[in-house]
Amino acid sequence: MPPAIAFFDLDRTLISVNSLTGWMRREVRLGHLSKRRAVQGAAWVGAYRLGFSRMEGLIRKAMSDLAGADEAILRARTREYFDKELVHRIRPGAHAALQQHRAQADRLYLLTASSSYLADAVVDALGLDGALANRFEVVDGRLTGRPIEPVCYGQGKADLARGLAAQQGVDLAHCAFYTDSYADLPAMELVGVPVAVNPDPRLLRLAKQRGWRTEDWGD
Repeated sequence: MPPAIAFFDLDRTLISVNSLTGWMRREVRLGHLSKRRAVQGAAWVGAYRLGFSRMEGLIRKAMSDLAGADEAILRARTREYFDKELVHRIRPGAHAALQQHRAQADRLYLLTASSSYLADAVVDALGLDGALANRFEVVDGRLTGRPIEPVCYGQGKADLARGLAAQQGVDLAHCAFYTDSYADLPAMELVGVPVAVNPDPRLLRLAKQRGWRTEDWGD
């Protein structure tokens, strides 16, 4: 068989929770984030879910709020967050899917709107080949508040996946993408094997219409 890449979303796909929500709660609890800023963040997420704002804008705003942060400290806090609060949230079915693709000699990549710092922790924990995630511009060890383009969300996810496949000489028609979210439609339409995992209602309807696989990976 020709080489292939299996792409995996993170939030509510490989793990059963939304990592951003948990991150904000933890940052408030540890005193790194004010309750006022956390309430604002929750409002942004709520507005997105109601269709009143775009997630790409929220990602850029969240990055801008981190301008001046020490990258090494943020990386360490993110790794600790994953180890203490997310590693036990990996869905049972995720391990089986990863093993299946390993048996086929596929390359395994995370494709997530989360930060590259969280993505690195997931890659290490699950033994993935790499990750496509949101990366921060860093100057002299501190975040500038700007992303390294493109933002890894929506069409940006598809563009990054296409670039990786081209770099590795892989035909996307042989690749798979596992996600729970309708927002990942551009990337799902890019691959030959789109799989809806514990899908949100819009993605579930579309998967049924198009005959895409749907899977329940459990909690």
